[in-house]
Amino acid sequence: MRPSLRRSIRLSAAAASLAPALLAAQQRPGQQPGPAIPAALQAERREDPRAAPARREGDGPFGRLVIRGATLIDGTGAPPRGPVDIVVEQNRIVDIVSVGYPMVPIDSARRPRGGNREINAAGMYVMPGFVDLHVHQGTTVKAAESEYYNKLWMGHGITTVRGVPFASFDYSMKEKARSAKNEITAPRYWVYQRPGSGWDRGPVRNAEQARDWVRWLAQNGGDGLKVGAEEPSVMAALMDEAKKLGLGTTAHLQQTGVAQMNADEATRLGLGTITHFYGLFEAMYENNSVQPWPVDYNYNNEQDRFANVARQWSLVKPKGEKWNALLRKFRERDVTLDPTMVAYLTSRDMFHHMGASWHQKYTLPTLWDYYTPSRTNHGSYWFYWTTADEVNWRNFYRVWMEFLNDYKNMGGRVSASSDAGFIYNTPGFSTIQEMELLQEAGFHPLEVLRSATYHPAETLVKPKGAPLDFGVVRIGTLADMAIVDQNPLENLKVLYGNGALKLNDRTGKPEQVGSVRWTIKDGIVYDARQLMADVAKMVDDQRRQRPASDAIRPR
Repeated sequence: MRPSLRRSIRLSAAAASLAPALLAAQQRPGQQPGPAIPAALQAERREDPRAAPARREGDGPFGRLVIRGATLIDGTGAPPRGPVDIVVEQNRIVDIVSVGYPMVPIDSARRPRGGNREINAAGMYVMPGFVDLHVHQGTTVKAAESEYYNKLWMGHGITTVRGVPFASFDYSMKEKARSAKNEITAPRYWVYQRPGSGWDRGPVRNAEQARDWVRWLAQNGGDGLKVGAEEPSVMAALMDEAKKLGLGTTAHLQQTGVAQMNADEATRLGLGTITHFYGLFEAMYENNSVQPWPVDYNYNNEQDRFANVARQWSLVKPKGEKWNALLRKFRERDVTLDPTMVAYLTSRDMFHHMGASWHQKYTLPTLWDYYTPSRTNHGSYWFYWTTADEVNWRNFYRVWMEFLNDYKNMGGRVSASSDAGFIYNTPGFSTIQEMELLQEAGFHPLEVLRSATYHPAETLVKPKGAPLDFGVVRIGTLADMAIVDQNPLENLKVLYGNGALKLNDRTGKPEQVGSVRWTIKDGIVYDARQLMADVAKMVDDQRRQRPASDAIRPR
């Protein structure tokens, strides 16, 4: 008998408040939570983050940059090879030269001539810059400075991001243009917007308005659409017009609309990417047509929402007829699955994820405030999270991961994205965590790195019919790369901005190893560790500037 889906959440007024024990459990060492924001002030403060400052970091681009003696992981799934010298002129890779064999001195006669800048990458690994298909920059409530996000991304080797959305349309387009010109320290921006955003004609309510808005978006430089589980005629119009105009599409098929628009129906209409898991399970139910919600369920109660969605794990049959049929349809339709497993990771192990090693140094106090239990902050649903909730989420991940691995094994495209800024997920770090989760799902590390580079880049350029110009290290592509001094195939943790813990057997002491050493975007060389140091200073400065009277203190 499958577990009951019945769940009733009954909180007393005392339990709904921030009790001292809960504060103590969530508070980082040395940091006080910030003030609760009165409802009347929330709308005033929910605005775009401040535009990034003019670029002060990075050297180049150079007439000729040579990366010497690296081991190359090109992003396609091919095995590592090296040592190689990689030659960059301005913002393009113009040559990749094999210069010898492992453990054998390099014959200098075989090496390409030097240039304006050389990087000694002997013993290091070069990969394409990472591509994250699901990011936000949110509002000033979480992080007032867009520089915070940009440097966390670049500090982790992320050189391309798709905002779904970043923030408002005007803000997103302006920052996209500045990034394209390298006027700011930031990844490349791809701007996807919600239907009706940006123009002055209000929400999209019908098929005619849907087509008009998609045309408006294309005319104003948008790259694609982030839609929900739209009413069928509206979804059909959005997908059809987007395809005609070469715009990409991704969807969060939310619970309020998924009964009419699940993943099968949406991709049949032309949806290119499914983000999260919404709509997947609903398309494979064995004995239901909608999720059998508890009778006292309320979607606006986010603990109801997030606790119950995980209970879908028992409603589908792995490797069953519906499971296999959906996989085949996705493959035939060339769908990208963009799971963002990391976005929900706290749900299966709350205390562990809340206590991640980077929060103290790299998570802004205002962002931490947003994470803590709140009836109004999205994703802050820890009103009374239980062991049963976590067990259901662990079961859900087991089934979800099996589906993703099956899709990858049949040639489907799966990407590694983050949706950070919610649920104790800090930008940059979350993208690397997503890679670790893909390995847990059964992906070989080379498949993981392909999901973080080549596959998401393919997803972005495919609707435009454009050649692949990033997400891979090959002659002729843009010079977007990440260089790390440890082997990421051996341990993906070395990609974290604070490195990986390793015992030094010579000294007998543990030390942090790895982290991205250089991030190269458009041929410009950034010291990734300095970018992370800049982020740490932002966090430290904000912590010092918060007056003691603003802190909620345990009683």
